[in-house]
This record gives sequence, structure tokens and C-alpha cells, in this order.
Amino acid sequence: MFAGETDHGQASRPIAIARVAIGFAQGLALYGLNEWEKHGLIDGVSSPLFCACAMLILFLPVVLLGGLDTLRTRTLVIWGAAVAVVVAALGAYHGTIAVPDLGAEHWPGPPLVIFTAVGLFIAHHLVTGADADRRWIASYDRYFEQTWKDGVRLALAVLFVGALWLLLWLGGALFDLIGIKWVGETIQKPWFAFPATTTFFALAIHLTDVRASLVRGIRTVALTLLSWLLPVMAVIGAGFLIALPFTGLTLLWDTKSAASILLSAAAALIVLLNAAYQEGEAEDHPPVALKWAGRVTGVIIAPLVAIAAYGLILRIGQYGLTPDRIYGVACTIVAVVYSVGYAASVFWPGPWLKRLEVTNVIAAHLVVAVLLALFSPLANPSRLSVNDQLARLDRGAVTPDKFDYLFLRFEAGKPGMDALKGLAARKTGPNAAEIARRAASALARKARYGEATTSVVERKELVRVAGGGAFPVGFLEQTWKSFEDPLQNCEPGRLCDAVVADLDGDASPEVVVFAMGDRRVYRQAGGVWTRIGTLSGSYCDKDGEALKAGQFAVNADPNPLADVVVAGRRLRVVPESDKCPDGTAGDVAIVSEIKPPPPETK
Repeated sequence: MFAGETDHGQASRPIAIARVAIGFAQGLALYGLNEWEKHGLIDGVSSPLFCACAMLILFLPVVLLGGLDTLRTRTLVIWGAAVAVVVAALGAYHGTIAVPDLGAEHWPGPPLVIFTAVGLFIAHHLVTGADADRRWIASYDRYFEQTWKDGVRLALAVLFVGALWLLLWLGGALFDLIGIKWVGETIQKPWFAFPATTTFFALAIHLTDVRASLVRGIRTVALTLLSWLLPVMAVIGAGFLIALPFTGLTLLWDTKSAASILLSAAAALIVLLNAAYQEGEAEDHPPVALKWAGRVTGVIIAPLVAIAAYGLILRIGQYGLTPDRIYGVACTIVAVVYSVGYAASVFWPGPWLKRLEVTNVIAAHLVVAVLLALFSPLANPSRLSVNDQLARLDRGAVTPDKFDYLFLRFEAGKPGMDALKGLAARKTGPNAAEIARRAASALARKARYGEATTSVVERKELVRVAGGGAFPVGFLEQTWKSFEDPLQNCEPGRLCDAVVADLDGDASPEVVVFAMGDRRVYRQAGGVWTRIGTLSGSYCDKDGEALKAGQFAVNADPNPLADVVVAGRRLRVVPESDKCPDGTAGDVAIVSEIKPPPPETK
């Protein structure tokens, strides 16, 4: 988020003092925030204020570090004030939609912090470039020079701080060897850790400013190395598109992460293409191989983005909006601009990919606008997702028993909680009583996972018995401790599977529950169901489909427990009594796969 460099190679002493002072003050302020939260002084009213202060303290000092000795004083004051207002507003809004009773920290969430950092980095260089050229849109050479150089400076500053902490931890360990423990304990104290981290980060920013020529050299080497990865990625992308007509899209959709992988591949191609392009075509740049790789890349990005967009549209049509899908839509919008612009640059007459420059500038402004919309009331993902999911419920696109009430409770912030309370109070409309009952049950939960669901009716809808059988009497009705509940990881839309069969030959059935990779075996004794073992063997994604289709069997030799055969794979029951020498259960699913060593040979 900075673009500073001294042409004469040496920053002035006042600038150095100012930067270190800003870093130290930032650390003290972060320590103060930590103490504010630590002493439990944050509630629903003060949470917006805390988040606003946190965002302000996290980002404004970094902007000032980069703006010193780079921006004109008037521009720095205006830009710093604008940044302060925007990040504080984003933080305050985040605090208003957060749910304080979920046990989460009150600090701004990772998406807000990460995307704000990205948006500020882009916006800062748009401002510094314009200020340097004294016009609203700077030259592309100016943007390229400052952005890539400062990207390297940021990376070096982070590595510098990481090296500092490695040395501090090593020093603490050395003193601990001779019984002096206060050194290691001190470096872990927040009053030391926060100021030390931010002060040395500011120092790293200054040192990379002083050694600008060294940074420029590192940047050149990094761009050169990245540029020669472009042909590799271009061949991979082209090969994927060539193979796709022969494999079809079904395998792609079965991964359930096709859109994110395709967009990530497109993003990698965009970065590598810019590394190869640098400041455009010159007398000795780029080599012919990179020119052709750049042309291929400019063409293949568009189909990758188109397939990702198509998959995202299908997913939203089937299951509605979620915050992750809204982030995906935002990324797709930006990717479409890049893909169209880069494809046009390939066929545009003139120097090699020259129109790429215009695309990059337009996309940079678009990214900033999209990020502002996502983290403000304009397009808040939680609000949009909640509204869409409620609309699907009301129009019958999803039935009350399949609706994800826990999404509203734990993943949609305050908009989700408000909507869930509204559903719990619903009196009229189709299925109003059932919806209200399920919503009230979700409101009563304290955690999405690891907590037993008390309603037998709801428990029956979380798991299906392979072959269409039924659970033994008492299994679903039993009251379980939270983390012993067989169905703790089952939920609507991601049902668990169960096998009900006699595994020990006593004419009474046992139950095997397949839940998120865990296969637990239960037996009833004295009217109480308890866990007696776990199925060994690798967990396959197709197990659920095989069980749903009835592709399972139980062998006829209970010794002491029969094996369960799923889709032709025999899974052995490892009893709970198979303890490790230290008395612990160990990882039975993994241990059972280890073969004994061969006998020694003389």
C-alpha cells in the first residue's frame, strides 16, 4: 500500500524517524485494542466502534508509511483522511452485522481484512501514480513501476518481520536452556509483541526505500522467473481445454469446486502474463517464446472464465446464494473484464498485447468498486444470501425439512439471526408450524457441529439407512452427550449414511454411521447404545452413493465382528478395545492400513 522511493538512494532522517514512530504507535494502539477485548469491555453496542478502531489502526499507518516522501503533503492528507473514513466505516458496518454470542473474537474477520488490504494496495497505487504524473489516470509505465516494486517491498518486509520472530524465539529458547525463562515469556507478552512487530515492519519499509536499486533488482529477477512459468501454465490451460470436449463437464461438476479452481487458474494466468508483459514490447523484450505464450494465454483465459461462470450459475440455480458464491460472482465479474480485454489485445493491431494496459487500469478500478460494494450495505453477502434463501423457502424451491436453518444461525451474521427469529415466530403461510419449530430448534443450538440434535423427527431427516431399512428402537431416541452423538456432523443437504446389520451374530443389529469421513460402529447393551469400534480402510467420496444404491454387504463370519463390504471394498471393524500401549485409542482408520514389516533375513 505504498509507493515510495528516494531518487538519490537515501531517505532523509526525518522520514526515517517518522516511519519508525508510526510503526511504534501502531503497535501500542493494537495492544490497547487487545486489552480492550481481553477485559470483556465489548458488547453489541461497542462492537461496531471496536471494529472501526481495529480497521483504522491496521491500515491507516501502513498507508502513511507508503505515502511519506512519495505523495505531496496535500495529497497525503486528503488520501489519508479518505482511507480513515472508508476503513472505519467498513469496520463499523462489520461490527453491526456480526453476532456477538457465537463465541468468536470481536476483531474484523479474515475476509474483510484480506480484501481490504488488496483493495487498498490497488487504490493506493492508483492515487500515487496519478499524483506523480499530475493527472487523474497515470501512464501505464508509472503504475507498473510502482506496483510491482512495492509488491516486492511488502514481501521483503513480511520476511524481515518473520526472521525477527524466529530470532526472538530462538533467543528465548537459548535463555530457557539455562533457566532464564523471563526472556521467552517477555517476547510473548502482547505489550512487547505488538510494538515490536509493527516497529520492525516500519523499519523494513524504510530500509527497502533506502535500498531502492536493490529492490528493483529483486523485482526484475522475480518477474523474469515468473514470466518463464507462463509457457508452462499456457500449455496446461490449453491442454485442459482441448481435453474437455472428450471428458465432458460431468466430471468437472462432480468435484463441487470447479468454479473456484477454474477462476484460480485464470488468476494465475493473468499474473504470469503481466509478469511477462512488464512494460510492454521493447527491442529485446520479450523473447519469441513468451510472445506466443502470451497470445495463447490471452485467448484461453476467456473459456476458463466462461466455464467457471456457467458452473457458478448452475450451482446458484440449484442451491441459491451463499456468501462464498457471492464472492465467486464478484471474482467472476472481474475475471470477465480481464478475459475480454486480454482476448481483444491478442487480436488488436499494433504492438504486442498493447491493449492489455487499458484492461489492467479498468480492472483495477473495478476491483476497488466491487470490494467496497461487498463489504458495505450495497452488496453485503450475508444479507443477499439470507434474502435469497428465504425466497427459495417461500416459493417452495426448498422444502422446510431440507432448508439449512443452521446456515442462518451460524454463517450469515446478524441478517441470518434476524431472519431465523422471524421464521421461529412465523404463524401463517404454508408449513408455518414446521418452519417455526425447526427455526426455534436452530436458535437453541450453541454450535453448528459437535452438538446433539434433540428432536427425533429432525434426527431422522439427517441420516438415511442403506437399503431402505430402519434404525433399531432407541438409537435415535437416546440422549447423547454432545461430542458422542453419532449424528453430530450430519446436517440437511449433507446427509449421513448408516448401515444397520448384525455384525456379531447375536441376532441384534449394530449400527454403522458414515459421517464426514468417520465410520463409527454402535451396539446396544442394557438398553443403552455405545460406540464399540470404527471401520478401517480408506474413506472414498463414492461411499455415500454406493450406500444409497444399496451396494453394501456384511460377511457371514463375525470374528469377533463381521466386516462391512461397501462397493466391493471390505472394511474391517476395529474394536475400541484395540488401544495403543499408552492406553489411547489412536487413529484406528489409519493404523489399520499399516502393514507389519517383513521378517528379518539373515
